[in-house]
Amino acid sequence: MMKCLIIDDEETSQLILSQHCSGIKDLELVEIFSNAMEAIKYLNKNEVDLIFLDIHMDGFSGFDLIQTLKTPPRVILTTSDRTLALDAFEYSCIADYVVKPIDFERFKKAVEKAKNFSLKKPSLVTEQKSIEVNSKKEFYINIDRTLIKIETATVKIIEAQGDYILIQTNGKTHKVRSTIKKILQKLPPDTFFHVHRSYVINLSKIIDIQDNSILIDRDVIPISRSKRPELMRLLNLL
Repeated sequence: MMKCLIIDDEETSQLILSQHCSGIKDLELVEIFSNAMEAIKYLNKNEVDLIFLDIHMDGFSGFDLIQTLKTPPRVILTTSDRTLALDAFEYSCIADYVVKPIDFERFKKAVEKAKNFSLKKPSLVTEQKSIEVNSKKEFYINIDRTLIKIETATVKIIEAQGDYILIQTNGKTHKVRSTIKKILQKLPPDTFFHVHRSYVINLSKIIDIQDNSILIDRDVIPISRSKRPELMRLLNLL
């Protein structure tokens, strides 16, 4: 039995898809969501085998949702937009792309394709690299010919300013001639996130997130629209 979700903000589409699901005996529809964020919260705590996912939803697209999930299940995209099929298949979890209105025969074909679809797992090499990077607990900066050790856990914000970066720790701010790209190589990616072209933040220091900004202590940091889905994936949402 395949457990599935419907994520679509159109009531008519929800009704049609749920009726189609009831017509396939080994498909169990467990939830229907019209809001992508509520679906993400559910998927962070529950496992399903398949998602029927609309692309164009208010405020958060289907592609944004896929990028937000750490381990997305099989996905069948259900959309009125015929123009995004090539973009869709760049995602390894997408089993099929079905254009609305969806008749039952096309629906059955998509489900059969999803049953035989294999999700790709991260390679051992990728996992090993992640472990190596995550082991970095400190780095050194050169200021006035003096090497200063910085504990990564104390870093709150890194800001690019021309040829320099400002490294803001719990008690001090250091100005170093370097780039965001170089400093990111010194930081564990599970803790630090390049949230905007000029800012890297320590995820554990976030106090609040509202719309397109993050509050860290008294500093308000902008979030790039393209970075928002990945940031939501990294956060431990309830």
